[in-house]
Amino acid sequence: MNDIRPNGAQDLTAHVGVGLRAPHYQEILEQKPEIGFLEVHSENFFALGGKAHAYLQALAEHYPLSFHGVGLSLGSHTRPDLKHLKRLKEIVDQYQPSLVSEHVSWSGVDGMHLNDLLPLPYTREALERLCQHIDMVQQFLGRKILMENPSVYVGFNLKGQQPEGEFLSQMVEKTGCGLLLDMNNVYVTAENLGLDATDQLRAMPFDAVEEVHLAGHELQTLASGQVVKVDSHGAQVADDVWQLYELFLKSTDRRPATLVEWDSQIPALSVLIGEMEKAMTVQQKVRPQHVA
Repeated sequence: MNDIRPNGAQDLTAHVGVGLRAPHYQEILEQKPEIGFLEVHSENFFALGGKAHAYLQALAEHYPLSFHGVGLSLGSHTRPDLKHLKRLKEIVDQYQPSLVSEHVSWSGVDGMHLNDLLPLPYTREALERLCQHIDMVQQFLGRKILMENPSVYVGFNLKGQQPEGEFLSQMVEKTGCGLLLDMNNVYVTAENLGLDATDQLRAMPFDAVEEVHLAGHELQTLASGQVVKVDSHGAQVADDVWQLYELFLKSTDRRPATLVEWDSQIPALSVLIGEMEKAMTVQQKVRPQHVA
């Protein structure tokens, strides 16, 4: 898939942004703080009209946008829902975001929808199905999309299972999509599966990374007594995740857009901007001339 950038969309190289959440709409619009870009969950704007669209239209005049989807279920064995895809195309055409992304996951099957982003077994069959669906979405939208690596909590013991980095590299090669590299997901997955997070990160296809996510996680104790790390997006970025981000920046000449993600227990806007500024500081430390 050719990297088609829509007219008016800005190049977000080295920009650092925050996720746009309803509690901050008015404050951002009034104060217009220096934010590299705003990322929204696409499905939050599927309804026609209303205050949410009024705010987004006003904010789009001042900030570049990135659309991050959570509902296409591209890893499912069933094709993406056409109604969902049509509505996504309508808002993408309307707002012309710089980036559009989804997840390497599934969340529905045979008309049943789950409120979660479930990981895939990294098998040849799953790869072929995922790539077919990515191709369908990119052709329908007429543009390249980014795919985000998921958080994983239990391992699959399947014949033909590939390492995550190899699976994602093949996905990129087969479809021409980009990678949205979530540093917190790399760390959470490695910790839960007993893997080395640095090794997991280094195995990713860095040349395909066009956006990075930074988010917080929390610990949860299961009934068995096992403690797992959960990708909650409800806390500040952990030190170990900041270290992975710095390692990534040191390991590649690429300077993708970076987003601070915070979806639950939404803090004051100043907290989000503080995390954004930390990311900018890391960028400045690694390569000053690339900070936007």
